[in-house]
Amino acid sequence: MIYLLEHTPAVVTVSRRAQAHKHVLLSREQLEARGIECIETDRGGDVTWHGPGQLVVYLILDLNRLGLRVHGYLRMLEGAVIAALEDFAVTGMRDSTATGVWVGSPESRKICAMGVRLSRWVSMHGIALNVDPDLRQFEVIVPCGLAGRGVTSLAHELGSRAPTMATVKNALAARLAQAIAAAAQSADAANCAADIPASIAPTSPRDG
Repeated sequence: MIYLLEHTPAVVTVSRRAQAHKHVLLSREQLEARGIECIETDRGGDVTWHGPGQLVVYLILDLNRLGLRVHGYLRMLEGAVIAALEDFAVTGMRDSTATGVWVGSPESRKICAMGVRLSRWVSMHGIALNVDPDLRQFEVIVPCGLAGRGVTSLAHELGSRAPTMATVKNALAARLAQAIAAAAQSADAANCAADIPASIAPTSPRDG
């Protein structure tokens, strides 16, 4: 099950990671004065902002059925986002030191944040892709707890050529569906192979 949406009004979510609350740079009262709610969340990661112009995707998937564990799942999500960005001629990339999708070089900027939680290998939470949010909103936090790392959006990268939210939503949904189907197919193939008894081996015809 996949939900694609925008958060309105805006919200800052803070994980239970030690020190994460220190990456919220304004008090709750100051945030509320700006129309931003601040809540604790049980996902992984650190601190992030969700609001208008950002496409948030919540995925509820049985990772056992997909043959995935947490790292493989995160790489699958990153790959789907990178593929969707390529649909709009934007080159996304991974950073080995920070989960998510980044653009630009040499000073990379984060365009998609990720934070997940698993319960009995069923996923919750997901990804947040910046389509056309007010990037000044990220100034109220240290995004993902990564000081000195920039944040960007499709609108910022593409200007007048930027796609609409609806177009991005369709593209990302399609890429996620492809990635999930590929993982399921791979898991099914692995399960079928595991069901074949080891004593059964291919035979070759003999002259008789």
